[in-house]
Amino acid sequence: MLWATAGCTALAVLGGGALYYRLNSNINTFDGDALSKDRPEAAAPDAQGRTPVNVLLIGSDSRGNGNSDLGGGGDGGARSDTAILLHVYADHKHAVGISIPRDSLVTIPPCKLPNGKWTKEQTNVMFNSAFSVGDSDQGNPACTQNAVEKLTNLRVDHTVVVDFNGFASMTKAVGGVEVCLPTDIHEGDLNPNLGHKGKLIFPKGKQKVEGQAALDYVRVRHGIGDGSDIGRTKRQQAFLSSLIKEVKSRGMDPTTLLPLADAATKSLTVDPGLGSAAKLLSFVMELKDVDLHDIKFLTVPWRYEGPRVALVHPDVDQLWAALKADRTIDGQDASAPADPGPAAAVTTAPTAAPAPASAPAPASDAKAAEVKVSVLNSTGETGLGGRAAETVKGAGYTVTGVGNAVGKPRSTTVVEYGTGERTAAEAVAKLFPGATVQPGGRGVSLVLGHDFAAANPASATAPAPGGTATAPAPLPTSVSGAARSADDDPCANLSYG
Repeated sequence: MLWATAGCTALAVLGGGALYYRLNSNINTFDGDALSKDRPEAAAPDAQGRTPVNVLLIGSDSRGNGNSDLGGGGDGGARSDTAILLHVYADHKHAVGISIPRDSLVTIPPCKLPNGKWTKEQTNVMFNSAFSVGDSDQGNPACTQNAVEKLTNLRVDHTVVVDFNGFASMTKAVGGVEVCLPTDIHEGDLNPNLGHKGKLIFPKGKQKVEGQAALDYVRVRHGIGDGSDIGRTKRQQAFLSSLIKEVKSRGMDPTTLLPLADAATKSLTVDPGLGSAAKLLSFVMELKDVDLHDIKFLTVPWRYEGPRVALVHPDVDQLWAALKADRTIDGQDASAPADPGPAAAVTTAPTAAPAPASAPAPASDAKAAEVKVSVLNSTGETGLGGRAAETVKGAGYTVTGVGNAVGKPRSTTVVEYGTGERTAAEAVAKLFPGATVQPGGRGVSLVLGHDFAAANPASATAPAPGGTATAPAPLPTSVSGAARSADDDPCANLSYG
């Protein structure tokens, strides 16, 4: 949806201001002051200056604005039975969407009410109750974002809410979405209160749906598997995969993108950071190169706890740690340098050097804060980049990123510098006894060798900025093996139980 909006915005900018203004005025934002004051730190850029992005996607069951006509029910207020945390990796070529079941028992931190007051923290409550805090037709996306940040210890960079009307309109705009069902679905499956089987709504197998039918597809949960929300989550992931595939297959076709963008922006409520068509364009164009196969969906590790859902530890902790470390679900480091360059020469230095007792002051002819340093770990051991980065920052320099060096592990620590950066490089090298300096590339790069590893054993390493000191444990195959790729068969992995 966002990708299509960005594509259409680009066309609108080229074609004139009227359409751009229309898209811009469609978008609603929620109160940024309602976000928690105690939030996880934002992810640091990697050595290439690339930053991972976390986007919270919320489906609103709001009964206002005509949504009840599409099956929203008669009750007032808004609910959200669908929430997906989308992690876009630093390389902007991989993404994973994590579905959080609505019945998950979580802690909801203090949230702001419509009257400006704040609630108290709630423990062991259903996850979807966060969106209903305040009981308004608009829902409380800021509270849901607060709950997700509390649950994951990940900074949510953007939040996007879409309602029933918007969802139905978007599926019409793309001419329908291919879906699949493992069994016939009748009226009684969609509405168990009907009291009888009713007429056939969806036959078993593949078919295209749009509008009301598309909404019914992603909402139905009875009559398939164990009738749970978990099975419905799997079908929603399959639906999103098909929708992404459909939009990407049409490219920049304005006959598709214009109505889709209009429908999308009319239905969007976003955080202030995405509150204009220009901001959407800037954000989403960074994501347009993610290949279908590299978009994954999975459900947070869970188990039944009576009628509710409990999160499974340590599996869920490993999942959040993997995302925080920007590791793909198969264990790859998405923050690793994208374009390997020639290995720089190494000047011989002692094989081990003691860690400095305290960081020396920067060289007198270099203004520390203006010196930008990238830290690259060439030891083959995890966690050392964060320790070195803290030393560099402690001396007043600016760390632009922490990552892994390409090529074979180095024996000694080297500070490489670009044109006019030698003095700054020499000042940085003084922080690491035995380090040498040499020209290479642009800016200042600290490349850690085995001498630094020997002086800083793993047990003593400090956390890397925005991450953990060591690489997270690999995800269990029960988690990683259950993931869906956006190019998977639409008839596969559609239910539970």
